Amino acid sequence: MDSTFGPLDAFAFVVFAVIIAAAVVIVVSLGRLPGQLARKWGHPQAAAVNAAGWIGIATGGLLWPLAFIWAFMTSPAASSPKVTGEKQTRGEVKLRSPVQDDRIILEAPAEKEKRP
Repeated sequence: MDSTFGPLDAFAFVVFAVIIAAAVVIVVSLGRLPGQLARKWGHPQAAAVNAAGWIGIATGGLLWPLAFIWAFMTSPAASSPKVTGEKQTRGEVKLRSPVQDDRIILEAPAEKEKRP
C-alpha cells in the first residue's frame, strides 16, 4: 500500500476547502437575510425577525422560511392608512413589497386646496 501524498491529493484538499468555505458563506448569508430585510424596511419587530432567521438556520432550515415571510409582513398598527394610502380593516395583515415601498417614498403627498 502506497501512502505518499501527491499533487492530486493536494488538489483534492484545496477543492474540498473551497467547497467548505462557500457553504459557510451561503449559510451565513441566508441566516442574515430575513433580519437585513426587516431592518431595511423598518419592520417593528426587526430584532425578532433577525433572531428567528438565525434560529431557523440552526434548526436545519425548518423555521427559516417563517422568518423570511415574517420579514415581509406588516401589522395593522405598523402601517397606518396615512402612510400607505389604503384603508385597512381591523386584524388585516398585508405583505409588503419593495416596489410598493419605493413608490410610496417617491410620491409626494398631494396638497389640499385652500379655500378663501
